[in-house]
Parts: sequence; structure tokens; C-alpha cells
Amino acid sequence: MRAFLAPEGVKNMIAEIISVGTELLLGNVANTDARDISEKLAELGIDVYYHTVVGDNPQRLTQAVELAKSRSDIIITTGGLGPTCDDLTKQVLAKAFGLELYFDEEEARRIRSWFEKRRSIRMTDNNLQQAYLPAGCTVFRNEVGTAPGCAFYADGVHVIMLPGPPNECNTMLNKSVVPYLRKLSKGVILSHNIRVFGEGESSVESKLRDLMNSLSNPTLAPYAKEGEVMLRVTAKAGTDEEAEAMMQPVLKQVQEVLGDLIYGIDVDSLEQLAVQLLARQGLTISAAESCTGGLLAKRLTDIPGASRVFKGGVTVYTNECKTALLGIDPSLIEEKGAVSREVAVEMARRIREKLGADLGVGITGLAGPDGDGIHEVGTVFVALAADKGCFIRKLQLGDGGRDRVRFLSASSALDMVRRYLTGLPVETY
Repeated sequence: MRAFLAPEGVKNMIAEIISVGTELLLGNVANTDARDISEKLAELGIDVYYHTVVGDNPQRLTQAVELAKSRSDIIITTGGLGPTCDDLTKQVLAKAFGLELYFDEEEARRIRSWFEKRRSIRMTDNNLQQAYLPAGCTVFRNEVGTAPGCAFYADGVHVIMLPGPPNECNTMLNKSVVPYLRKLSKGVILSHNIRVFGEGESSVESKLRDLMNSLSNPTLAPYAKEGEVMLRVTAKAGTDEEAEAMMQPVLKQVQEVLGDLIYGIDVDSLEQLAVQLLARQGLTISAAESCTGGLLAKRLTDIPGASRVFKGGVTVYTNECKTALLGIDPSLIEEKGAVSREVAVEMARRIREKLGADLGVGITGLAGPDGDGIHEVGTVFVALAADKGCFIRKLQLGDGGRDRVRFLSASSALDMVRRYLTGLPVETY
């Protein structure tokens, strides 16, 4: 079937995201789809003005769609594309825009094939409900599930329907929706993400406020991430080359202001950068963790190719374990305390020696909720052992919850690694 043709040169579009699912309203499932779509639309220079969550109710969904039609150029829905009786998104959207549903034979064949390859999952007739699509739509193939997505243009509005499961939604968003949306404008929209670790969003914003307020195209905007800050520079222009030329002076100004607080541009994470730097220099790393419970090892091994650089690690959560697995003298722990510079240094040195790694990391601290009578909750010591010596960083992370303390402790270790490998001061920001 042919898709409706979209008008050329659409710019400054306003988008609205409608998330469908009673489970979202009840709080049984976190609405990560809306967050991920909003981030992607921001990269494309599309403004998201509204987020709406609607239960599996056709009347209320119809009301939400009618309101969105009156105020938005793009409507993106998530959820309600499955095979059950409460999956009514396509039916409601088609009716709201005066479109008939047709049975897509190609999608039906793909759905049957999906079940044939997974013999342990039985296909029932209602699965083919997913093959019904609005007439004239652009079909988005689901590469990781059964429900196809789609897009159409009607009544002056672009409508995009995506499946609800986050893996399916994200895959379709990146592989199908982003290219579709990019075709709506004659120009190009490019962006660079600047990653910052070591200062909070308010501090970073205060340093860059005048620059941010002075820009219109390109733009500079901060985004608070878990334990760090991301700055996005975005430019709209006729060509990629023009957009890049517009962004370069802004990138240079930000780098001059923030200096080595910036750990990378267009890098996904500290762990990705650490693995890249280690691989580039042919070096290996090992980790001995206490309060982080193996989180540093987990974050490193989340990165493809980490096996080339990560020798391994141990979680030495108790004093007895620190002695049994690492050989740390019990008298040192007794004298200095498990949460101390000295113990962190011994952990880093001994794991490096035992596993024959170029770098060793030791992390010990108090994630909470209880202290040790000496240190406050959130006190963590992170040590990095290397050929050039052992570096130590004391963190005072406060009582912000165990997950936060653990994550920031692992991030600090990764930051120390990237600083050491790039010749920057390691112990202080």
C-alpha cells in the first residue's frame, strides 16, 4: 500500500506522546518509552509539548487523540498494538482520522514465521489481529517482536504508532521512526552530546548560562543524567557541513569553560570511554569492590569488547573476605578500619597483582543506611593502582540512597581511570 505523502519543508514541529496502557496508570510498569522517544525527538530538533497516559479505554483514548489533533503536528502513540481485546490503539486512531483498516498479508506472513521459529510459543488466531493496519500507512517492521508499527499523515497531522514493550519500541524508533521523521524537513538537524562528570547540573548551567541564553541556532541545552550532566549542541541547516560549521565554535567555547570536566563528546558513558582507552593503549584492568557490590565490574562488562581489557574482579564485602581473597592483613583493617584510604589502596594493589592487570581499582565505603560510628553515610574511598603509583579519592556522597552511592562510586572509579589514561590529574577534579 502507498503511504500518504507528507508536505515538504515541515519545521518547528510540535509533538505529543500518548502512552496507552492501564498498567502505566497503575504504576505497575515505568513509562520508559515516553522518556526515550522524547530524548530522540530532542536530538531531531522536534519539540515535545505534551505527554499523556491513557488506560486501555477506547473512549478516553479517543478524547486524548482529539485533543492532540487540535494542538500538535505529530502524535506518537506507544502500546495497544498487541493481540488481546484491550489492544485498541490502531482501531481508535484509524477511526479518529477516518481511515479503514486493511489486512496486511506480508505482515501476517512475518507474524506466522516469528512463531514458527519459536516452537515453544504457540500462535493463536488473535495474533493475526496485529496484521490489521490503517489504509495507506507506512509500515514499520518489528524486528524483535510481532506487532508492527506504522505511520500516516492525515488531517494535517503525522501519526506514528509504536509497540509498548521497551525493546520493541526502541528498536523501531531508531531503525524506522527516526529516518521517517528526518524526511519531513528539507534541511538537516545535527547535534553533539558533551558528557560532563564532576559537577552538578546547576553548577554547569551557571557557568554556561550566558552562552546558552545568547544562542538560538545552534542551541545549547543541559540534561541531568545519573550522576553526571549531558550538554547537547544542536544546529539546523541546509547541509551537514553547514550544521557542523555552526556547532564547532559552541563546542570550543564549552570546552574552554569546562575543561577536563568534559570526559567526551558523543560518548555514551564513562564505562564505554574507559574500555575504549584501555583497548587503544593495550592495557588491562581489575577490580576489588566492597560497597559497590560488583557494580564497576558489571558496568565494564556491559560494553562489547570488554573481555580484551577486563581481567576480572572480586566482591570483598566483609573483612574476612578482604583477608581470605586478597590477603589484606587483618591488623591493618583493625587499625585503620575497613572504610579507609589504606584499605582501599591495599585492595587496588592486591587485585592488580593477583590478576596480573595493568590497573587495579579498590572501592570501599558506606552505602547506608547505617554508618560505622566514624564516617558519615556516603563516605567512600576509591583507589587506583598503576605503574606510576597508587591514587586515592575520598568521596562524600551524602545519604542519598544506596543505589546512588554505589553508582557514583563506580563512576568515580571510571573517571579516575580515564584521567590516568589521558594524563590528567587523577586525585582531584
